[in-house]
Amino acid sequence: MRTAQLTIDPAFAIGPADRRLFGSFVEHMGRCVYGGIYEPGHPSADARGLRRDVLELTRELGVSVVRYPGGNFVSGYRWEDGVGPVGDRPRRLDLAWKTIETNAFGLHEFMTWADEAGVEPMMAVNLGTRGVQEALDLLEYANHPGGTQLSDLRRKNGAEDPFGVRLWCLGNEMDGPWQVGHKTADEYGRLAAEAARAMKMIDPSISLVACGSSNRRMPTFASWEATVLEHTYEHVDYISAHTYYDPSDGDRASILASAVDMDNFISEVVATADHVAAKQRQKRKLKISFDEWNVWYESRLQADLDRRGWVEAPALIEDDFTAVDAVVVGDLLITLLRHADRVGVACQAQLANVIAPIRTRNGGPAWRQSIFHPFALTARYARGTVLRTEPVSPRYETKRYGDVPVLDTVAVHDEETGDLTVFAVNRGETELALDLDLRAMSGLSASSHVSLAAGDDPAATNTEAEPDRVTPRELRTPTIDAGRCSVRLPAASWNVLRFGNRP
Repeated sequence: MRTAQLTIDPAFAIGPADRRLFGSFVEHMGRCVYGGIYEPGHPSADARGLRRDVLELTRELGVSVVRYPGGNFVSGYRWEDGVGPVGDRPRRLDLAWKTIETNAFGLHEFMTWADEAGVEPMMAVNLGTRGVQEALDLLEYANHPGGTQLSDLRRKNGAEDPFGVRLWCLGNEMDGPWQVGHKTADEYGRLAAEAARAMKMIDPSISLVACGSSNRRMPTFASWEATVLEHTYEHVDYISAHTYYDPSDGDRASILASAVDMDNFISEVVATADHVAAKQRQKRKLKISFDEWNVWYESRLQADLDRRGWVEAPALIEDDFTAVDAVVVGDLLITLLRHADRVGVACQAQLANVIAPIRTRNGGPAWRQSIFHPFALTARYARGTVLRTEPVSPRYETKRYGDVPVLDTVAVHDEETGDLTVFAVNRGETELALDLDLRAMSGLSASSHVSLAAGDDPAATNTEAEPDRVTPRELRTPTIDAGRCSVRLPAASWNVLRFGNRP
Protein backbone atom coordinates (compact mmCIF):
# COMPACT_ATOMS: atom_id res chain seq x y z
CA MET A 1 0.00 0.00 0.00
CA ARG A 2 1.27 3.46 -0.89
CA THR A 3 1.77 5.95 1.95
CA ALA A 4 1.60 9.75 2.24
CA GLN A 5 2.53 12.06 5.11
CA LEU A 6 0.97 15.29 6.30
CA THR A 7 2.10 17.74 9.00
CA ILE A 8 -0.31 20.30 10.37
CA ASP A 9 0.67 23.36 12.38
CA PRO A 10 -1.62 26.27 13.39
CA ALA A 11 1.25 28.67 12.67
CA PHE A 12 0.93 27.97 8.95
CA ALA A 13 -2.17 30.09 8.47
CA ILE A 14 -3.43 31.09 5.00
CA GLY A 15 -6.45 33.15 6.00
CA PRO A 16 -10.04 32.90 7.19
CA ALA A 17 -12.45 30.55 5.43
CA ASP A 18 -14.78 33.25 4.06
CA ARG A 19 -18.41 32.10 4.01
CA ARG A 20 -18.69 33.62 0.53
CA LEU A 21 -16.57 30.74 -0.77
CA PHE A 22 -19.69 28.57 -0.55
CA GLY A 23 -21.75 30.39 -3.12
CA SER A 24 -24.04 29.13 -5.85
CA PHE A 25 -25.54 30.50 -9.06
CA VAL A 26 -29.09 30.93 -10.34
CA GLU A 27 -29.38 31.83 -14.02
CA HIS A 28 -32.40 32.05 -16.28
CA MET A 29 -31.22 28.96 -18.12
CA GLY A 30 -32.99 25.67 -18.67
CA ARG A 31 -34.96 24.66 -15.58
CA CYS A 32 -32.83 26.36 -12.97
CA VAL A 33 -35.51 28.97 -12.25
CA TYR A 34 -38.70 27.65 -13.83
CA GLY A 35 -39.22 24.13 -12.51
CA GLY A 36 -36.22 24.51 -10.21
CA ILE A 37 -36.48 27.10 -7.47
CA TYR A 38 -39.84 28.43 -8.79
CA GLU A 39 -42.83 26.35 -9.81
CA PRO A 40 -46.31 27.72 -9.04
CA GLY A 41 -48.77 24.90 -8.53
CA HIS A 42 -46.16 22.43 -7.33
CA PRO A 43 -47.32 20.48 -4.24
CA SER A 44 -44.53 22.03 -2.16
CA ALA A 45 -44.80 25.57 -3.58
CA ASP A 46 -45.84 28.45 -1.35
CA ALA A 47 -48.24 31.20 -2.38
CA ARG A 48 -45.43 32.94 -4.26
CA GLY A 49 -44.56 29.87 -6.32
CA LEU A 50 -41.29 29.10 -4.49
CA ARG A 51 -40.61 25.37 -4.13
CA ARG A 52 -40.19 24.66 -0.42
CA ASP A 53 -38.43 21.36 -1.05
CA VAL A 54 -35.72 23.16 -3.04
CA LEU A 55 -35.46 25.87 -0.39
CA GLU A 56 -34.90 23.21 2.28
CA LEU A 57 -32.18 21.53 0.22
CA THR A 58 -30.53 24.91 -0.47
CA ARG A 59 -30.32 25.57 3.27
CA GLU A 60 -28.99 22.05 3.85
CA LEU A 61 -26.38 22.59 1.13
CA GLY A 62 -25.04 25.53 3.14
CA VAL A 63 -25.10 28.07 0.33
CA SER A 64 -23.96 31.52 1.45
CA VAL A 65 -24.27 33.74 -1.62
CA VAL A 66 -26.13 33.30 -4.93
CA ARG A 67 -25.21 35.05 -8.18
CA TYR A 68 -28.17 36.18 -10.34
CA PRO A 69 -29.53 36.46 -13.10
CA GLY A 70 -26.56 35.22 -15.16
CA GLY A 71 -24.39 34.13 -16.74
CA ASN A 72 -24.76 34.61 -20.46
CA PHE A 73 -28.42 35.44 -19.92
CA VAL A 74 -27.60 38.79 -18.31
CA SER A 75 -25.89 40.17 -21.44
CA GLY A 76 -29.26 40.61 -23.16
CA TYR A 77 -31.47 41.10 -20.09
CA ARG A 78 -33.61 44.13 -19.34
CA TRP A 79 -34.09 44.12 -15.58
CA GLU A 80 -37.22 46.28 -15.86
CA ASP A 81 -38.98 43.35 -17.58
CA GLY A 82 -38.93 41.44 -14.28
CA VAL A 83 -40.57 44.01 -11.96
CA GLY A 84 -44.14 45.18 -11.53
CA PRO A 85 -47.34 43.15 -11.96
CA VAL A 86 -46.54 39.74 -13.43
CA GLY A 87 -49.42 39.98 -15.89
CA ASP A 88 -47.89 43.12 -17.40
CA ARG A 89 -44.42 41.72 -17.91
CA PRO A 90 -43.25 41.13 -21.50
CA ARG A 91 -42.21 37.83 -23.04
CA ARG A 92 -38.77 38.11 -24.66
CA LEU A 93 -36.41 36.04 -26.78
CA ASP A 94 -33.32 35.03 -24.81
CA LEU A 95 -30.49 34.84 -27.32
CA ALA A 96 -28.04 33.24 -24.89
CA TRP A 97 -29.93 29.96 -24.52
CA LYS A 98 -32.41 30.16 -27.42
CA THR A 99 -35.47 30.24 -25.17
CA ILE A 100 -38.52 32.37 -24.51
CA GLU A 101 -38.26 34.26 -21.22
CA THR A 102 -41.64 34.89 -19.59
CA ASN A 103 -40.25 37.19 -16.87
CA ALA A 104 -42.71 35.69 -14.38
CA PHE A 105 -39.72 35.44 -12.04
CA GLY A 106 -37.74 38.64 -11.66
CA LEU A 107 -35.88 40.84 -9.20
CA HIS A 108 -38.48 40.92 -6.40
CA GLU A 109 -39.12 37.19 -6.64
CA PHE A 110 -35.38 36.50 -6.46
CA MET A 111 -34.91 38.74 -3.44
CA THR A 112 -37.81 37.06 -1.68
CA TRP A 113 -36.34 33.65 -2.50
CA ALA A 114 -32.86 34.72 -1.30
CA ASP A 115 -34.32 35.92 1.99
CA GLU A 116 -36.18 32.63 2.46
CA ALA A 117 -33.05 30.63 1.61
CA GLY A 118 -30.89 32.71 3.94
CA VAL A 119 -28.40 33.63 1.19
CA GLU A 120 -26.72 36.87 0.19
CA PRO A 121 -27.72 38.10 -3.29
CA MET A 122 -24.99 38.79 -5.85
CA MET A 123 -26.39 40.74 -8.79
CA ALA A 124 -24.99 41.06 -12.31
CA VAL A 125 -25.60 44.06 -14.56
CA ASN A 126 -25.90 43.93 -18.34
CA LEU A 127 -22.81 45.40 -19.97
CA GLY A 128 -23.42 43.44 -23.18
CA THR A 129 -26.34 45.16 -24.88
CA ARG A 130 -26.65 47.91 -22.29
CA GLY A 131 -24.32 50.14 -20.32
CA VAL A 132 -23.65 52.61 -17.51
CA GLN A 133 -27.11 54.17 -17.24
CA GLU A 134 -28.96 50.87 -16.97
CA ALA A 135 -26.51 49.68 -14.31
CA LEU A 136 -27.12 52.88 -12.34
CA ASP A 137 -30.88 52.52 -12.71
CA LEU A 138 -30.84 48.97 -11.34
CA LEU A 139 -28.61 49.94 -8.42
CA GLU A 140 -30.84 52.92 -7.56
CA TYR A 141 -33.95 50.74 -7.77
CA ALA A 142 -32.41 48.05 -5.57
CA ASN A 143 -30.44 50.00 -2.96
CA HIS A 144 -31.64 53.60 -2.64
CA PRO A 145 -34.01 54.09 0.34
CA GLY A 146 -36.62 56.26 -1.39
CA GLY A 147 -37.53 59.68 -2.68
CA THR A 148 -36.53 59.09 -6.30
CA GLN A 149 -38.49 57.75 -9.25
CA LEU A 150 -36.81 54.34 -9.27
CA SER A 151 -36.59 53.79 -5.52
CA ASP A 152 -40.21 54.82 -5.13
CA LEU A 153 -41.14 52.43 -7.95
CA ARG A 154 -39.53 49.63 -5.93
CA ARG A 155 -41.66 50.62 -2.94
CA LYS A 156 -44.76 50.75 -5.13
CA ASN A 157 -43.92 47.25 -6.34
CA GLY A 158 -44.00 45.94 -2.79
CA ALA A 159 -40.49 46.38 -1.34
CA GLU A 160 -40.59 49.26 1.13
CA ASP A 161 -37.02 48.70 2.29
CA PRO A 162 -34.02 48.67 -0.04
CA PHE A 163 -32.69 45.27 -1.07
CA GLY A 164 -29.22 46.34 0.06
CA VAL A 165 -27.27 44.27 -2.49
CA ARG A 166 -23.58 44.44 -1.61
CA LEU A 167 -22.00 42.33 -4.40
CA TRP A 168 -22.29 43.33 -8.08
CA CYS A 169 -20.83 41.76 -11.23
CA LEU A 170 -19.92 44.13 -14.05
CA GLY A 171 -21.25 41.94 -16.83
CA ASN A 172 -20.40 38.33 -17.65
CA GLU A 173 -17.68 36.64 -19.76
CA MET A 174 -17.28 39.63 -22.03
CA ASP A 175 -14.15 38.07 -23.55
CA GLY A 176 -16.23 35.27 -25.09
CA PRO A 177 -17.26 35.60 -28.77
CA TRP A 178 -20.44 33.70 -27.85
CA GLN A 179 -21.46 36.55 -25.55
CA VAL A 180 -24.16 38.95 -26.73
CA GLY A 181 -22.32 42.28 -26.83
CA HIS A 182 -18.84 40.68 -26.81
CA LYS A 183 -16.08 43.26 -26.50
CA THR A 184 -12.33 43.58 -26.71
CA ALA A 185 -10.42 43.92 -23.44
CA ASP A 186 -9.96 47.65 -23.97
CA GLU A 187 -13.62 48.20 -24.85
CA TYR A 188 -14.83 46.23 -21.84
CA GLY A 189 -12.21 47.67 -19.48
CA ARG A 190 -13.23 51.26 -20.23
CA LEU A 191 -16.95 50.46 -19.93
CA ALA A 192 -16.49 48.54 -16.68
CA ALA A 193 -14.40 51.36 -15.19
CA GLU A 194 -17.04 53.94 -16.13
CA ALA A 195 -19.82 51.80 -14.67
CA ALA A 196 -17.84 51.11 -11.49
CA ARG A 197 -17.05 54.78 -10.85
CA ALA A 198 -20.65 55.81 -11.33
CA MET A 199 -22.14 52.94 -9.30
CA LYS A 200 -19.95 53.78 -6.32
CA MET A 201 -21.19 57.37 -6.50
CA ILE A 202 -24.65 56.03 -5.73
CA ASP A 203 -23.55 53.48 -3.11
CA PRO A 204 -19.89 53.55 -2.00
CA SER A 205 -20.42 50.48 0.20
CA ILE A 206 -20.85 48.02 -2.69
CA SER A 207 -18.19 45.59 -3.92
CA LEU A 208 -17.67 45.17 -7.65
CA VAL A 209 -16.43 42.26 -9.77
CA ALA A 210 -14.74 42.89 -13.12
CA CYS A 211 -14.95 40.16 -15.76
CA GLY A 212 -11.86 38.03 -16.05
CA SER A 213 -11.37 35.35 -18.69
CA SER A 214 -14.14 32.85 -19.35
CA ASN A 215 -11.61 30.09 -18.79
CA ARG A 216 -7.88 29.47 -18.72
CA ARG A 217 -7.93 28.05 -22.27
CA MET A 218 -9.05 31.31 -23.89
CA PRO A 219 -6.45 32.62 -26.38
CA THR A 220 -6.60 36.02 -24.65
CA PHE A 221 -6.18 34.63 -21.12
CA ALA A 222 -3.93 36.73 -18.86
CA SER A 223 -3.60 39.51 -21.47
CA TRP A 224 -7.36 40.06 -21.03
CA GLU A 225 -7.00 40.33 -17.24
CA ALA A 226 -3.99 42.63 -17.55
CA THR A 227 -5.74 45.02 -19.93
CA VAL A 228 -9.05 45.05 -18.05
CA LEU A 229 -7.30 45.71 -14.74
CA GLU A 230 -5.23 48.51 -16.27
CA HIS A 231 -8.59 50.29 -16.63
CA THR A 232 -10.42 49.06 -13.53
CA TYR A 233 -7.98 48.15 -10.75
CA GLU A 234 -8.64 51.18 -8.56
CA HIS A 235 -12.42 50.89 -8.96
CA VAL A 236 -13.15 47.18 -8.44
CA ASP A 237 -12.74 44.70 -5.60
CA TYR A 238 -12.56 41.40 -7.48
CA ILE A 239 -11.63 39.94 -10.86
CA SER A 240 -13.74 36.95 -11.89
CA ALA A 241 -12.58 33.48 -12.91
CA HIS A 242 -14.67 30.70 -14.49
CA THR A 243 -13.81 27.07 -15.15
CA TYR A 244 -15.55 23.77 -15.88
CA TYR A 245 -14.10 20.27 -16.15
CA ASP A 246 -15.53 17.82 -18.69
CA PRO A 247 -15.31 14.07 -17.94
CA SER A 248 -16.85 13.09 -21.29
CA ASP A 249 -13.69 11.51 -22.74
CA GLY A 250 -13.57 8.88 -19.99
CA ASP A 251 -10.04 9.82 -18.91
CA ARG A 252 -10.63 9.14 -15.22
CA ALA A 253 -7.04 9.74 -14.14
CA SER A 254 -7.08 13.25 -15.62
CA ILE A 255 -10.54 14.29 -14.42
CA LEU A 256 -9.59 13.30 -10.87
CA ALA A 257 -6.64 15.72 -11.17
CA SER A 258 -8.76 18.68 -12.37
CA ALA A 259 -7.93 20.68 -9.25
CA VAL A 260 -4.32 20.91 -10.46
CA ASP A 261 -5.56 23.09 -13.32
CA MET A 262 -7.75 25.22 -11.03
CA ASP A 263 -4.79 25.72 -8.69
CA ASN A 264 -2.60 26.95 -11.56
CA PHE A 265 -5.42 29.13 -12.89
CA ILE A 266 -5.79 30.93 -9.55
CA SER A 267 -2.03 31.44 -9.19
CA GLU A 268 -1.78 32.91 -12.69
CA VAL A 269 -4.67 35.33 -12.19
CA VAL A 270 -3.15 36.43 -8.87
CA ALA A 271 0.23 36.98 -10.56
CA THR A 272 -1.39 39.04 -13.33
CA ALA A 273 -3.36 41.17 -10.87
CA ASP A 274 -0.28 41.76 -8.73
CA HIS A 275 1.69 42.76 -11.85
CA VAL A 276 -0.87 45.47 -12.61
CA ALA A 277 -0.87 46.55 -8.96
CA ALA A 278 2.91 46.94 -9.06
CA LYS A 279 2.75 48.99 -12.28
CA GLN A 280 0.12 51.29 -10.83
CA ARG A 281 1.70 51.46 -7.35
CA GLN A 282 -1.47 50.00 -5.85
CA LYS A 283 -1.07 48.76 -2.26
CA ARG A 284 -4.41 46.95 -2.12
CA LYS A 285 -4.36 43.27 -3.10
CA LEU A 286 -7.21 42.44 -5.47
CA LYS A 287 -9.17 39.26 -4.78
CA ILE A 288 -10.69 36.69 -7.14
CA SER A 289 -14.39 35.99 -7.46
CA PHE A 290 -14.44 32.41 -8.77
CA ASP A 291 -18.11 32.81 -9.57
CA GLU A 292 -18.55 29.89 -12.00
CA TRP A 293 -17.00 26.48 -11.41
CA ASN A 294 -18.11 22.86 -11.59
CA VAL A 295 -17.85 19.55 -13.38
CA TRP A 296 -19.79 19.81 -16.66
CA TYR A 297 -20.26 17.41 -19.55
CA GLU A 298 -19.89 20.46 -21.78
CA SER A 299 -19.59 18.55 -25.03
CA ARG A 300 -23.33 17.78 -24.82
CA LEU A 301 -24.45 21.43 -24.82
CA GLN A 302 -24.55 22.20 -28.54
CA ALA A 303 -26.70 19.16 -29.26
CA ASP A 304 -29.18 20.39 -26.64
CA LEU A 305 -29.40 23.78 -28.35
CA ASP A 306 -29.57 22.49 -31.93
CA ARG A 307 -32.40 20.03 -31.50
CA ARG A 308 -35.16 22.47 -30.57
CA GLY A 309 -36.75 25.80 -31.41
CA TRP A 310 -37.76 28.71 -29.19
CA VAL A 311 -39.47 27.28 -26.10
CA GLU A 312 -39.93 28.12 -22.42
CA ALA A 313 -37.60 26.60 -19.82
CA PRO A 314 -36.42 23.48 -21.68
CA ALA A 315 -34.44 20.79 -19.89
CA LEU A 316 -30.90 21.96 -20.63
CA ILE A 317 -27.60 20.30 -19.60
CA GLU A 318 -29.20 18.37 -16.75
CA ASP A 319 -26.13 16.24 -16.16
CA ASP A 320 -26.36 13.17 -13.92
CA PHE A 321 -23.27 13.41 -11.76
CA THR A 322 -21.31 10.30 -10.85
CA ALA A 323 -19.38 9.28 -7.77
CA VAL A 324 -16.16 10.30 -9.56
CA ASP A 325 -17.64 13.74 -10.27
CA ALA A 326 -18.37 14.16 -6.55
CA VAL A 327 -14.73 13.43 -5.68
CA VAL A 328 -13.63 16.04 -8.24
CA VAL A 329 -16.00 18.64 -6.79
CA GLY A 330 -14.62 17.93 -3.32
CA ASP A 331 -11.09 18.48 -4.62
CA LEU A 332 -12.05 21.76 -6.32
CA LEU A 333 -13.42 22.96 -2.96
CA ILE A 334 -10.09 22.04 -1.35
CA THR A 335 -8.33 24.22 -3.94
CA LEU A 336 -10.61 27.20 -3.31
CA LEU A 337 -9.96 26.93 0.43
CA ARG A 338 -6.22 26.64 -0.11
CA HIS A 339 -6.34 30.06 -1.81
CA ALA A 340 -8.54 31.65 0.86
CA ASP A 341 -6.14 34.57 1.10
CA ARG A 342 -6.91 35.62 -2.49
CA VAL A 343 -10.22 33.95 -3.44
CA GLY A 344 -12.93 35.91 -1.65
CA VAL A 345 -16.06 34.68 -3.47
CA ALA A 346 -16.83 31.39 -5.22
CA CYS A 347 -20.08 30.23 -6.84
CA GLN A 348 -20.72 26.68 -8.01
CA ALA A 349 -22.78 26.74 -11.20
CA GLN A 350 -25.68 26.19 -10.98
CA LEU A 351 -28.01 25.50 -8.03
CA ALA A 352 -30.93 23.53 -9.49
CA ASN A 353 -31.19 21.18 -12.51
CA VAL A 354 -28.63 22.90 -14.75
CA ILE A 355 -25.31 21.10 -13.94
CA ALA A 356 -26.53 21.29 -10.38
CA PRO A 357 -26.27 19.63 -6.96
CA ILE A 358 -30.09 19.74 -6.71
CA ARG A 359 -32.32 18.03 -9.25
CA THR A 360 -36.10 18.23 -9.53
CA ARG A 361 -38.96 16.87 -11.57
CA ASN A 362 -41.74 19.25 -12.58
CA GLY A 363 -44.64 18.42 -10.29
CA GLY A 364 -42.47 15.80 -8.57
CA PRO A 365 -39.70 15.45 -6.00
CA ALA A 366 -36.33 17.12 -5.53
CA TRP A 367 -33.21 15.14 -4.68
CA ARG A 368 -29.50 15.49 -3.95
CA GLN A 369 -27.04 14.73 -6.72
CA SER A 370 -23.71 13.11 -5.81
CA ILE A 371 -21.93 16.49 -5.91
CA PHE A 372 -24.32 17.84 -3.25
CA HIS A 373 -22.51 16.00 -0.48
CA PRO A 374 -18.93 17.33 -0.67
CA PHE A 375 -20.26 20.88 -0.97
CA ALA A 376 -22.61 20.51 2.01
CA LEU A 377 -20.01 18.94 4.28
CA THR A 378 -17.29 21.42 3.33
CA ALA A 379 -19.64 24.36 3.92
CA ARG A 380 -20.57 22.87 7.29
CA TYR A 381 -17.07 22.13 8.58
CA ALA A 382 -14.75 24.66 6.91
CA ARG A 383 -15.07 27.25 9.65
CA GLY A 384 -12.16 29.16 11.09
CA THR A 385 -8.66 29.61 9.69
CA VAL A 386 -7.40 27.75 6.64
CA LEU A 387 -4.02 26.15 7.31
CA ARG A 388 -1.36 25.47 4.70
CA THR A 389 -0.56 21.79 4.38
CA GLU A 390 2.53 20.39 2.69
CA PRO A 391 1.80 16.72 2.05
CA VAL A 392 4.48 14.28 1.01
CA SER A 393 2.67 12.17 -1.55
CA PRO A 394 3.22 9.56 -4.24
CA ARG A 395 2.59 10.81 -7.77
CA TYR A 396 0.97 9.51 -10.93
CA GLU A 397 0.90 10.42 -14.62
CA THR A 398 -2.08 12.02 -16.42
CA LYS A 399 -2.65 12.87 -20.08
CA ARG A 400 -3.98 16.37 -19.40
CA TYR A 401 -1.84 17.58 -16.51
CA GLY A 402 1.30 15.45 -16.55
CA ASP A 403 2.79 14.21 -13.30
CA VAL A 404 0.51 15.06 -10.33
CA PRO A 405 0.36 14.16 -6.63
CA VAL A 406 -2.00 11.37 -5.59
CA LEU A 407 -2.98 13.23 -2.41
CA ASP A 408 -4.54 16.69 -2.17
CA THR A 409 -5.34 18.28 1.20
CA VAL A 410 -6.27 21.36 3.14
CA ALA A 411 -6.98 21.89 6.84
CA VAL A 412 -9.25 24.33 8.68
CA HIS A 413 -8.81 25.19 12.36
CA ASP A 414 -11.71 26.63 14.35
CA GLU A 415 -10.04 28.69 17.07
CA GLU A 416 -13.28 29.13 19.02
CA THR A 417 -13.96 25.42 19.48
CA GLY A 418 -10.45 24.09 18.95
CA ASP A 419 -11.75 21.72 16.27
CA LEU A 420 -9.57 20.76 13.33
CA THR A 421 -10.94 19.50 10.01
CA VAL A 422 -8.73 17.94 7.36
CA PHE A 423 -10.14 17.57 3.84
CA ALA A 424 -8.24 15.01 1.79
CA VAL A 425 -8.62 13.53 -1.69
CA ASN A 426 -7.00 10.31 -2.84
CA ARG A 427 -6.86 10.61 -6.64
CA GLY A 428 -5.30 7.20 -7.04
CA GLU A 429 -6.82 3.90 -8.09
CA THR A 430 -5.72 2.09 -4.91
CA GLU A 431 -6.08 2.68 -1.18
CA LEU A 432 -3.69 5.24 0.31
CA ALA A 433 -2.32 5.24 3.86
CA LEU A 434 -2.09 8.77 5.27
CA ASP A 435 0.12 9.45 8.29
CA LEU A 436 -0.76 12.70 10.07
CA ASP A 437 1.60 14.59 12.37
CA LEU A 438 -0.58 16.64 14.73
CA ARG A 439 1.97 17.29 17.46
CA ALA A 440 1.62 21.07 17.02
CA MET A 441 -2.14 20.75 17.70
CA SER A 442 -2.02 19.60 21.32
CA GLY A 443 -5.07 18.19 23.07
CA LEU A 444 -6.82 16.78 20.01
CA SER A 445 -8.70 13.53 19.74
CA ALA A 446 -10.11 12.05 16.53
CA SER A 447 -13.88 12.33 16.24
CA SER A 448 -14.83 11.05 12.78
CA HIS A 449 -13.75 10.00 9.29
CA VAL A 450 -16.32 10.46 6.53
CA SER A 451 -15.54 9.31 3.00
CA LEU A 452 -17.19 9.48 -0.40
CA ALA A 453 -15.45 6.87 -2.52
CA ALA A 454 -15.79 6.24 -6.24
CA GLY A 455 -13.56 3.20 -6.42
CA ASP A 456 -16.28 0.52 -6.12
CA ASP A 457 -18.84 2.04 -8.51
CA PRO A 458 -17.39 5.11 -10.26
CA ALA A 459 -20.35 5.58 -12.63
CA ALA A 460 -22.98 5.48 -9.87
CA THR A 461 -25.44 8.40 -9.84
CA ASN A 462 -28.32 9.57 -7.68
CA THR A 463 -31.68 9.49 -9.44
CA GLU A 464 -35.30 10.09 -8.58
CA ALA A 465 -35.70 6.32 -8.10
CA GLU A 466 -32.42 5.95 -6.16
CA PRO A 467 -31.73 9.36 -4.57
CA ASP A 468 -29.22 8.05 -2.00
CA ARG A 469 -27.13 5.68 -4.08
CA VAL A 470 -24.06 7.94 -3.77
CA THR A 471 -23.63 9.28 -0.24
CA PRO A 472 -20.70 9.68 2.16
CA ARG A 473 -20.19 6.92 4.72
CA GLU A 474 -18.57 6.76 8.13
CA LEU A 475 -15.27 4.88 8.33
CA ARG A 476 -13.34 3.71 11.37
CA THR A 477 -12.27 6.67 13.52
CA PRO A 478 -8.46 6.82 13.77
CA THR A 479 -6.61 6.84 17.08
CA ILE A 480 -4.14 9.59 17.98
CA ASP A 481 -1.00 8.36 19.72
CA ALA A 482 1.62 10.89 20.86
CA GLY A 483 0.28 13.48 18.40
CA ARG A 484 0.28 11.14 15.41
CA CYS A 485 -2.36 9.08 13.67
CA SER A 486 -2.78 7.05 10.51
CA VAL A 487 -5.86 6.66 8.32
CA ARG A 488 -6.65 4.78 5.15
CA LEU A 489 -8.16 6.74 2.28
CA PRO A 490 -10.17 4.55 -0.12
CA ALA A 491 -9.31 4.57 -3.81
CA ALA A 492 -10.60 7.63 -5.69
CA SER A 493 -12.15 9.21 -2.60
CA TRP A 494 -12.92 12.53 -0.93
CA ASN A 495 -12.53 12.47 2.85
CA VAL A 496 -13.32 14.58 5.89
CA LEU A 497 -11.23 13.92 9.02
CA ARG A 498 -12.53 15.63 12.14
CA PHE A 499 -10.53 16.21 15.32
CA GLY A 500 -11.82 17.82 18.52
CA ASN A 501 -10.58 18.74 21.97
CA ARG A 502 -10.32 15.94 24.45
CA PRO A 503 -13.03 16.07 27.11
